[in-house]
Amino acid sequence: MQLWAGIDAGKAHHHCVVIDGEGNRLLSQKVPNDEAALIQLLATVLELSDGGPLVWAMDLNHGGPALLIALLVGHGQNLLYIPGRTVHHASKIYRGDGKTDAKDAAVIADQARMRTDLQPLRAGDEISVGLRLLTARRADKSADRVRAINRLKAQLLEYFPGLERAFDYSRSKAALLLLTKYRTPDGIRRAGQARIQAWLKKHGARSSAAVAAAAVEAAKAQQTVVPAQRMGEMIVAALAREVAVLNEELEELDALISEKVTEHRHTEVLLSMPGFGPVLAAEFLGATGGDMAVFQSADRFAGVVGLAPAPRDSGRISGNHHRPRRYDRRLLRVFFLSGLSALKSCPSSRGYYDRKRIEGKSHIQAMLSLARRRLNVLWAMLRDGALYTPMPVATPLAA
Repeated sequence: MQLWAGIDAGKAHHHCVVIDGEGNRLLSQKVPNDEAALIQLLATVLELSDGGPLVWAMDLNHGGPALLIALLVGHGQNLLYIPGRTVHHASKIYRGDGKTDAKDAAVIADQARMRTDLQPLRAGDEISVGLRLLTARRADKSADRVRAINRLKAQLLEYFPGLERAFDYSRSKAALLLLTKYRTPDGIRRAGQARIQAWLKKHGARSSAAVAAAAVEAAKAQQTVVPAQRMGEMIVAALAREVAVLNEELEELDALISEKVTEHRHTEVLLSMPGFGPVLAAEFLGATGGDMAVFQSADRFAGVVGLAPAPRDSGRISGNHHRPRRYDRRLLRVFFLSGLSALKSCPSSRGYYDRKRIEGKSHIQAMLSLARRRLNVLWAMLRDGALYTPMPVATPLAA
């Protein structure tokens, strides 16, 4: 008798429901997220199956259930992944309006029983899991940096809009250094260009002369002291130091990711593909777990990435395609950004993109089409272990 075990995963506890081939519940149990309790759950479910086929399914593929996933994979269990959004929509067709962990676990088990399109869930190799953690940390720090820069610019607008316009604080480290000491119109005028330039140069700032000149010019254009200046400059100084620290942390993370990614067997192939650098390669490996066999084919992988259009045909309407609602946004971001980068360095990608624009496609449509083409190429490269070979650029025939 085949059984299906659905897990509604959580942080402190998981809920497990086991059903048979007719959907009858054989077990409904809340289990602490503890190794001893999880091993006991595994033993109980295996005893129920009595050596028969057993399929596990859960709605999370990392985070809280990481320990449970590792235990199930380590014991050779058949484990499927069903996205939480799918569980949410599927639960509407089951009896009752209430929502409980037990009901969600039962829905997960029943969906695993009926569906054949669910992806196998793998714990991922150690390097890929480490890269996923590092890239997630980098994404958090990058988001913190963007927020800090936006707040810094908003504070400057409160009392010194000329200085806010003078620099791109996301690129200029010298401008951030300037704000830690000189950040008001009267303070910059009193210091003068020569002193500011010397101070910036002493602290290792590049283009100190240009930064000092731009700051003095902005200060001379504003003689009015805004009431919010005293409090605003304190906040600006704190934000400038915060952004500088975040820049250093991001540089350290990038160096660590660049070192760690070289340890994976797919890295050489990924880095040979135009548009892929160490960070995007690490994000790709972290999102896929480093095992492309899980996706079975390039077409199925494209569906997971969100590059396989979903038809919306009805009646006489046909050929109406839209982007799918369920896809891995991390992987789509990797292919989109690598495609943008490839436009600058890969004549083949540039030519394909230009052809799509000539055909009347928008920039986004052309980029998604290019991303799908690059996905097929990358799939074949990883399957065969082959490095990217540039296509020869066709030369126009002489008249």
